[in-house]
Amino acid sequence: MPTEILMPALSPTMEEGKLAKWLIKEGQQVKAGDIIAEIETDKATMEVEAVDEGKVGRLLVEAGTEGVKVNTPIATLLAEGESEGAAPKAKAPTPQAAATPRAETPKAAAAASASAASSTAKPATATAHSSATASASSSATSKSLHERIFASPLARRLAKAAGIEVAALAGSGPHGRVVKRDVESALANGHAATARAGTQVAPRGSTAPAAASTLQGMSDDKILALYDKNAYEVVPHDGMRKVIAQRLTLSKQTIPHFYMTVDCRIDELLRARERMNATSPKDGPRAFKLSVNDFVIKAMALALAHVPNANVTWTEGGTLRHKYSDVGVAVAIEGGLFTPVIRHAELKSLSEISNEMKDLAERARKRRLAPHEYQGGTTSISNLGMYGIKTFDAVINPPHATILAVGAGEKRPVVVGDKVEVATIVSCTLSCDHRVVDGAIGAELLNAFKMLMEDPVRMLV
Repeated sequence: MPTEILMPALSPTMEEGKLAKWLIKEGQQVKAGDIIAEIETDKATMEVEAVDEGKVGRLLVEAGTEGVKVNTPIATLLAEGESEGAAPKAKAPTPQAAATPRAETPKAAAAASASAASSTAKPATATAHSSATASASSSATSKSLHERIFASPLARRLAKAAGIEVAALAGSGPHGRVVKRDVESALANGHAATARAGTQVAPRGSTAPAAASTLQGMSDDKILALYDKNAYEVVPHDGMRKVIAQRLTLSKQTIPHFYMTVDCRIDELLRARERMNATSPKDGPRAFKLSVNDFVIKAMALALAHVPNANVTWTEGGTLRHKYSDVGVAVAIEGGLFTPVIRHAELKSLSEISNEMKDLAERARKRRLAPHEYQGGTTSISNLGMYGIKTFDAVINPPHATILAVGAGEKRPVVVGDKVEVATIVSCTLSCDHRVVDGAIGAELLNAFKMLMEDPVRMLV
């Protein structure tokens, strides 16, 4: 019987996507790992790998088709001896089948985002279902010795992040293939070992509010009735805009925000930046050109290292204390934004941060980031200084507990001793999740950040 190739879920929030391009043809021989298609998700265009080997039977969905639901058959794969005539025609998933994966509904999509994409998490207990785990591990060892384990690339990534042996899972996909929902089921049943540092697992029974559109006070019809129909045009929401709306609605509904602002004098930082850029290599692998934002990233990362009580994530089951400072940086793109993450930023030099940020920002604008490059993180930075914004309050990006809003540097009079001097000042506002970061901890973090910004040599020690 031909094997169906299904529309993959390439991110935890993905419910449907656009099949942008086929990289294979009917009748072509493929093997596991070959790139077969390009899929446009809510955030990026990503390549899809074949998970099995065989000959392509039929391409059931044409290139360029939008709104293809996750787990819908998009092609068939023929085993040796099977004919192309045996390949089934495309069929639409039934409502019941479409609802099977947990990420198919808006509520489940938010919960899945919380589990696989660096979200609020409750570590699985090592004692839960110990006998079942031991049995599964024994079975997995035996299974891995005698046969190949078939699993989708997404399922393998999620299992690896959660510390689960793929061989220990019973696959519910075609021909017993392990798919995303099998990993999620294992996590929900407590079969995962404690996650590695920086990896979070979704709490069992976690829920999220419905999508923003269902929470709006007025229906679309009532809103449209307020305006002359000839005075506007309707621009449909794309996937990215829907995800942004959903996540920020979740943030403001579930996270008790509070804000505090500090002014940083950055004259010394600007002089240090000028000297470093003047002496930096102009080309080659070690070339760099520092921006003020690079110093902000480094200062925030070191401040979190100095105040570990602020480097946390709230979950219903307990507080996650992160061992590293993984700093997300908001990058505006057409139609939305990405927040690529600089991992272990406290351990990296300013030049490393600068070059990595330039690469991530460039690929973000082209929507070429992989999910692991923009998911996760322990805090975020939103810098609107280049737009001349003096100060603003940023909305926390779940599951982070803090976000730093950075304004423009401007000349201001300051009092030093008994004299008035002109200094370059940047106003920075820290938004905190009061469930896990109290006012004193937030103030300590912001003061550590200010100290580093005003004496940048401390970032080099």
